[in-house]
This record gives sequence, structure tokens and C-alpha cells, in this order.
Amino acid sequence: MGSKDLQTSELDGMDDERLVVELRKAKDELFHLRFASATGQLESHGRLKEVKRDIARIYTVLRERELGIRTAPTSVK
Repeated sequence: MGSKDLQTSELDGMDDERLVVELRKAKDELFHLRFASATGQLESHGRLKEVKRDIARIYTVLRERELGIRTAPTSVK
């Protein structure tokens, strides 16, 4: 996960369930990074910023879909 992995164009291609899964993973990673930071074991403090931005990107895409600004991808069966 990270800013390079989760570009807005890639998030547009995911359905809502996949976005929720990615959001859960990002929140879990943020928790672990905060814990490592609190115990003095975190080496890359920039990673905290990247994960927070990823979470914000996911929330933005979900909210825009809710408001009808963006559309969810259509699944071809």
C-alpha cells in the first residue's frame, strides 16, 4: 500500500467492496505505524503521511460515488 500504489485512477477502477477492503488494510497499517512510532521503532515517518493520504483518497472516492460525482465501474458478466 502507499501513495504510489493507490492512484486515483486505480481507485476509480475498484468497486465499493474492494475500496472498503483497501480502506480497512490502510487503517490497520496506520494503527501499526502509530504503535511503532509511539514505541520508538518507526524508521520511516513519511510512511505515516502516505497512509493517511491513501485513506483520504479512498474516503473521497467513496463519498463522490455516494453523491453521484463519480460512478462505480460496471462489471461485465
